Amino acid sequence: MKYEELRETYPKFFYHGFDVEEKEENISIVYDFEIEGLSSFNPTWTIPLPENAKGITETKLFKDCAFNLGMIELISYWKISCPPETIVECGTLDETQKTWWKKLYFHGLGEFFYTNGIETSLDDFMNLRSVGKEQEGTEYPFLHQNKGCLVPVGGGKDSFVSLHVLEGMKEECRAFVINAVPSAIHASIAAGYEGENLINPKRTLDKRMLELNKQGYLNGHTPFSAMAAFASYLCAVVTGRKYICLSNEASANESTVKDSDVNHQYSKTFDFEKDFYDYSHTYLNPDILYFSLLRPLSELQIAAVFSTLKKYHPVFRSCNVGQKEEKWCGHCAKCLFVCIMLSAYLSDEELIAIFGRDMLNDPEMMELFEQLTGILDNKPFECVGTRDEVNTAVCMSIRNHEKNGKELPLLYQNYKDSAEYYSFYRDKSVDLNAWNSENLLPEEFETLLRRKMGELHVNE
Repeated sequence: MKYEELRETYPKFFYHGFDVEEKEENISIVYDFEIEGLSSFNPTWTIPLPENAKGITETKLFKDCAFNLGMIELISYWKISCPPETIVECGTLDETQKTWWKKLYFHGLGEFFYTNGIETSLDDFMNLRSVGKEQEGTEYPFLHQNKGCLVPVGGGKDSFVSLHVLEGMKEECRAFVINAVPSAIHASIAAGYEGENLINPKRTLDKRMLELNKQGYLNGHTPFSAMAAFASYLCAVVTGRKYICLSNEASANESTVKDSDVNHQYSKTFDFEKDFYDYSHTYLNPDILYFSLLRPLSELQIAAVFSTLKKYHPVFRSCNVGQKEEKWCGHCAKCLFVCIMLSAYLSDEELIAIFGRDMLNDPEMMELFEQLTGILDNKPFECVGTRDEVNTAVCMSIRNHEKNGKELPLLYQNYKDSAEYYSFYRDKSVDLNAWNSENLLPEEFETLLRRKMGELHVNE
């Protein structure tokens, strides 16, 4: 359906409110959204409730967190028809907050706008109004007692590297997985996190949204990592964690569409990380710190570390296509990207054992390969590293093959005829000893990460 036609037909979106119910073992939150004249929507969250957090739902901090989780949840429903006016009836937003949310919505929907052929601007896509009252509740006096980390786990190599770096703090850490994704749950268990040490909130989408998507209303990518940020913050409050420790790397900052701001990974960028850090300090509480442990590192450095963690090679998964079946599909951009990164450090035989097929000798992967290397302008809409990192990894693998007298895989044979090969082969463009200074690591975590990198000798 047409963007402008939908906006004219359905001009108003409402965030009416949310209901919270504290039960014996969990907390239920039900949101109330509406596209006027089309449908109402009631997505839900169910959050585990520790015994020592009874009564927390009566605190102002919890209600503020729940309200803000609704602010990011609503974007999944707003995008159905992209109403020009969004009215928030259940809380207050000052002008700075309105600007903050509009920035997140606009850039977080960059891929959605691009793939749907929507031309709009930060000023024009939405007018955000706040007509509600401030949340009321009791004070929460225990934040000074918070300790340890809440560690979001996706099941890929980055999660395992973070869990490995934090292994000395395991007693005070909790793994965090939304919706019990099998690969993420098993990754957490493999790293020693289960039972009360594995926090597993459940998010339920409203089926009316899914039905409207089937009917042809607008659909597309939303900033999932931003939603996870607010969900993890709320769970850090409930479970008494002081740090929310992500596994986003420096590479997430590169745009997906060349020479544009369109980035599939916008809510994994350092720009968003800084914004969320500042927002949570100002409007939630400064005692819980949100940062990415791996931000100083590149994908190549993370792959180098992971290549040494052999016990996790059979269990890690990053493929979104095969997520529910807990397997590598072996045909998507994410599978190929991870394979290329690890090819800089592992043998062809080890790669085939991990992925179950020989992607680097599959001619059907050529277009994805050329997107990843920059031979074609735009990267795939996936969470993948930079073009420079991919090229460097390929050249490192070519060196290793030639050094060991082994035949190059098909994709790498063709690559040797490209301009990228001649640019990257003689002089690696990605410094394997680099340390990205644009990060928010508390001093103790920077010291820990530097020490762990030094112990593993991954950059030699």
